[in-house]
Parts: sequence; C-alpha cells; structure tokens
Amino acid sequence: MNSQTANIESWVALPAVESTPSTRAPRGPKFWWNGHVAIFSLALALALVTAGECHSITHIPSLLYGLALWGWWACVASALWKIGERVPLMSSLTPMTAATHVLAATALGVVHLLLIGSVGFSAEEWHAKVSTLSVWTSQFGINRFGMELLMYGFVFGLTAMIQLQIRAQREAMRSLELQRQLSAAHLRALQMQLEPHFLFNTLNAITTLVELGRQKSAAEMLGHLNALLKTTLARTTPEKVPLSQELEFVGNYLAIEQVRFADRLRVEMNVDPSAVDGLVPSFLLQPIVENAIRHGIARCEHYGLVEASAIREGDELHLRVRDTGTGMMYTQQNGHGIGLSNTRERLDHFYHDGYKMQAQPLSTGGFEVAITIPYECQGV
Repeated sequence: MNSQTANIESWVALPAVESTPSTRAPRGPKFWWNGHVAIFSLALALALVTAGECHSITHIPSLLYGLALWGWWACVASALWKIGERVPLMSSLTPMTAATHVLAATALGVVHLLLIGSVGFSAEEWHAKVSTLSVWTSQFGINRFGMELLMYGFVFGLTAMIQLQIRAQREAMRSLELQRQLSAAHLRALQMQLEPHFLFNTLNAITTLVELGRQKSAAEMLGHLNALLKTTLARTTPEKVPLSQELEFVGNYLAIEQVRFADRLRVEMNVDPSAVDGLVPSFLLQPIVENAIRHGIARCEHYGLVEASAIREGDELHLRVRDTGTGMMYTQQNGHGIGLSNTRERLDHFYHDGYKMQAQPLSTGGFEVAITIPYECQGV
C-alpha cells in the first residue's frame, strides 16, 4: 500500500451502514370499521337532536322516532358502502342499474315510512284514538315519500362520491409506488452499469501489468480490487452511504491507479472533518475521479494532478474534483459520457431539484466537476 492510500485511510473511518427497511401503509379492516363507526355516530347524534326537538331525549317515543328516522339511513349508507367496495357505484351506473335504484328507493321508502309509523305504538293509549292501520300508515304522504326518494339519492350520491375519492387516492398511491419501484430499478441498472465499466478497465490494467512482467504490481492491484469488490457486493441496493465510506472506496481505486501510473499521478484531497459523516449516493465520486484520470491524467505527457475536496457549509455539502489535463475529451462528450450522465441521473433520483452539478473545462487547463447536495447525517 503506497503513502497516498495510507493518507486517505487516515482521514476517514468506515462506519457500519444499516439499510432502512421500507415502510408501507397498513392495510386491513381498520378503515372500514372507522367509516361505519363514523356513520352510526352521526346517525345517533342526529337522532338525539331530533328527539330533543320533538320533546326531549328522555321521552321514549321521541327517542324512538329519532332512531327510526336516522338509524335507518345509517343502515342504508352502510349497506351501500359495502356494495360499493365490490362494485363501484358510479362506474356501474347504467339505465338498468338506475331503474334498480329507483325501485330500491321506492321499496326502502315504503318500509321506512312503515317503520317510522310504528313508533306511534309506543305512545300510551294509541288504540283509543286511531286504528292499527292508521298508525302504520300515519307517515304516508306525497311530500314525505318524495323526501324518502331524495334522501336515498343523497345517501347514494354521497357514498359513491366518497368511495370514488378513496379509489382515486389508492390509484394515485399505487402509481407513486410503481414509479418508486421503477426509479429504484433504473437506479440499480445505472449502478450495475458503472461497476462492470470500472471492473473491465481494472482487469485490462492488470492484464497489461502481467504482460509487462510486473507481477508484484499486478498482485498489489488485485488486492485493492478485492477490497473494492467486497465494498461493491456489500451494497446490495441503491443507497446513500457516509462520505467517509465513499472516500475509502475512492482511496482503494486511487491505489490501483497509482500502480498503473506510478509517479505520473499525484492526488491531493481536502476533506472537511465536519463533512465525513454526511450521506452521499453510493459510488458517486469514483466515476468522476476515474474520468479525471482516464481523460485528463492519462493524456498528460508528464505527471498530472487530481484535486478532490469535500466541504460542509451549513446545510450544504460541496464536492469538487479537478484535474490538470487538457479538458478536450470532456468538451467533446459535453458531460454525457457514462460517468457524468450517470452521475446526473442518480443525483436527480435522490435530490430532484435540490442539487447542483457543474462539469466544465477550466481556463487554466483541465476539467472540474462541482457538486452541491443537501447535508444529511446518518440516523437523523
């Protein structure tokens, strides 16, 4: 292990990273139960108000009248809700179903008026004043029957509208969950795209060293590659990792490149101690450093310099990678190579519009990639 790698490892420490299990909204009969409790609670409140207006809530006939009046519609609303869970009320509304609802409203209206009329039997000496038939049919009338039809339509419309809103929200949640899964799958594909790309270059370098008879250097590079692969395999899902872990990964990568370029490669790193605990997307810096070496340092006739810095300023984390190459290859690619375009997509996945990334050649020569992301600390 060379001195450059030792310096990098002395700046950072590797904390354990635990994946956070995904959380999902609980499912089950809880919402159904709460909805029916709300319906019957409202009916009870209206029944008590009606009893108070008629006489008082302690007057049995008045209380029974209120319960018969509003409890009935609570039962109807509950039944419609149950039916609507299996068959959408609005989407299944056809001329035939509309006629069925009219017949149902008529039948329910007749039964309800008979039920309300039967409350008259709770009055004392009712038999001395009117006949039994008169008590049963005391609530029958055009206006009252019309109110029954209107009330059924109101309960049906309100139930259907609420269920329509609930279904729309569920569909929206399913759509968001699907988008999240697709985004995560896309991000994983991007990550898998980077790893073979880097592995291919490293294996080519090891093959070249063996062909040149530099077995010791090839063995050293294989040791660093082993450390990199262990880190890569440990990250089974797209995630954010502490900057310290990302810097250790970059340190192993630079150790490999140090073997390849020997004295032609110089690396300077400026890491703010308050920034090492900040979370960054995994494999964020390695492809940027790789581009700096491959398109910058590899084209230098003499030695080249790669400068990297990580600074925390308040709620922002500033990352910067700069090389002293020509910058021509970056200009031709216009930031759309596998490294930079991949980095932009991954930053957009994690931060949407909450990040900044600039990739541009420098007037003094070379190229610079500057990234600003929100500072996030693990466990906060």
